[in-house]
Amino acid sequence: MTGSTRSSEGLDPRRRKLLFRAWHRGIREMDLVLGPFADACIADFNERDLDEFERLMIVPDHDLYGWVVGETAAPADYETALMQRLRAFHRHGDKP
Repeated sequence: MTGSTRSSEGLDPRRRKLLFRAWHRGIREMDLVLGPFADACIADFNERDLDEFERLMIVPDHDLYGWVVGETAAPADYETALMQRLRAFHRHGDKP
């Protein structure tokens, strides 16, 4: 079981793949950060958001976790609107 509350039914293949990857990271903490965010937001992502989310999927877990929770600063090229939405979602637990 992934923990996902969203079915991939009705999503295009790119979104399905990203939803799966968001819930299957290397560490469970990242599953719990990215998974619920993807559940809530992935259907509404535009092409730029999808590109940015795919880019986040290749960032090592430890680095990405630090950026999201504020332990470390993200590099400037990762300080995007999507990163800000992800942080807000993580802090508030709802769709930003």
